[in-house]
Amino acid sequence: MRMSNLFGRTLRETPADAEIPSHTLLVRAGMIRPLAAGVYSYMPLGWRTLRRIEHIIREEMDAIDGQEVSMPVMHPAEIWKETGRWYELGPELVRFQDRGNRDMVLGMTHEEVVTYLTRQEISSYRQMPAMIYQFQTKIRDEPRSRGGLIRVREFIMKDAYSLDVDFDGLDEFYPRIYQAYVNVFERCGLDPLVVEADPGMMGGSDSHEFMLVNENGEDTVVVCASCEYKANRENAHVAWPVDDEEMRPTEEVSTPGIDTIAGLADFLDIPERKTSKIVFYTADGELVFTVIRGDLDINETKLAGVLGTSEFEPASEAAIEEVGAVPGYASPIALEGEAKIIVDESIPSARNLVAGANKAGYHLRNVNYGRDYEADEVVDIATVRDGDACPQCGDRLKLERAIELGHIFKLGTRYSEPMGATYLDADGEERPVVMGSYGIGLGRLMAAIAEKYHDEYGLIWPPSVAPAGVYLISLASGDEEIGNTAEELYQSLRDEGFSVLFDDRDERAGVKFNDADLIGAPVRLTVSSRAQKRGGIEIKARWSDASEVIPIEDLPSLIREYLGSSSRFGGQHAE
Repeated sequence: MRMSNLFGRTLRETPADAEIPSHTLLVRAGMIRPLAAGVYSYMPLGWRTLRRIEHIIREEMDAIDGQEVSMPVMHPAEIWKETGRWYELGPELVRFQDRGNRDMVLGMTHEEVVTYLTRQEISSYRQMPAMIYQFQTKIRDEPRSRGGLIRVREFIMKDAYSLDVDFDGLDEFYPRIYQAYVNVFERCGLDPLVVEADPGMMGGSDSHEFMLVNENGEDTVVVCASCEYKANRENAHVAWPVDDEEMRPTEEVSTPGIDTIAGLADFLDIPERKTSKIVFYTADGELVFTVIRGDLDINETKLAGVLGTSEFEPASEAAIEEVGAVPGYASPIALEGEAKIIVDESIPSARNLVAGANKAGYHLRNVNYGRDYEADEVVDIATVRDGDACPQCGDRLKLERAIELGHIFKLGTRYSEPMGATYLDADGEERPVVMGSYGIGLGRLMAAIAEKYHDEYGLIWPPSVAPAGVYLISLASGDEEIGNTAEELYQSLRDEGFSVLFDDRDERAGVKFNDADLIGAPVRLTVSSRAQKRGGIEIKARWSDASEVIPIEDLPSLIREYLGSSSRFGGQHAE
């Protein structure tokens, strides 16, 4: 590939909307171009890197007996209605009608389609276990795209689906896909942090995310330094301390004009953890009354799992007042109307909290769960904070920003049961197929590699995913002999099997060197009269400041040595 006719060009300026290094560098290096918010074109160099990532993933999927397929992007709405996700998902699911006025969906994931295929193709236990996978475009209308390829509305995903006769089979396969994911990310130069995760809209039971700890990540992971506990913040738990105070009688106290937790704690000279906080929501037309310790915040992802829907919103004052509660002074005690009461796990172990009195200007001291009120559910709906107690060992938890690299799920029969994907077992009994789902977003993985491997000059691609192994620079400056040497070297390296980006442009040396650093190919070769006088060709590794001049016949072996230096990728260039 020649730079003189490369479709796309490098840029000197930082894109106006760039928020993080990978976004800036991938655009400046001519690897991606925006079309609309969260919608990108991959230019030739970017597509080459993406295809190399795809090749790594394909090898690891094939190694665990995966069978590659291709499923449509456009789906009939009926299959999404069968699983209920047509009704559960909001505007992130792109819906439309075709010319026959039939409801259709642009696939944000393919569980429904693979289950539809399963009920057509699988009839006997003898056909399982099986795993199929694909590389396919997904459409997800994100409310706010950010970070270049980190969060987009259209992306290419490798999604895989396992089919088993029972949960034991799923449990047996799960470690294999887990290890395959570890292999993929390590081959891409990343050392993933694997955390427990919330299944979210996918449903099912166990779920793990593979995360790259990075300050520009949009996710937050929770890590205990003393034990092996790791989780996404959306799914993390805390060991709440048990208060051994004796329960005291409730006591009404005047708190005029005090309608915030901070103001209440200051007015009564108590810590915020000695208060309880009420947050009201409306879900499916029902008032939801959530109770949590005053110093904590509601984790709405956890709450969505409890409610079984992501479609809920803050309740209106009128709805709150209908059940006899007073905004700013609300309490679950002695409500007059119907409301679903959900209490966080931090509440039962606390004693003698201050809560609203359902009376403007008044609060109650010494409110205790179990004695003064009950809940429909006591569940974990709190957002974990830095320094909270680990649920496994009790030590302090630490929060880290991270980028999600991949996500695996044990779906169980979440999709097969409602869609009727069944098989006959050895006894002739009809049973639902047990499924798993496993995804990697290729563009996000590419961006994550760029986030980890770059410096002030540009990208530093690991050899396994670089758009070209060698960046060859010709500094002929009208010197026909140097020009011919560069051309001959370009052809001979390609004949040797190397991927070469040949900078044959009529540009200044500084421009070529800057572009070599910006694009980030692992090996830079420079053909110049200066190097020729020193007996050969200048060679430099992208990750090194040092260069050397070696005879042209020694180049192939040294290039192979540099390109085999994958061991240096895994932390050395983390920014």
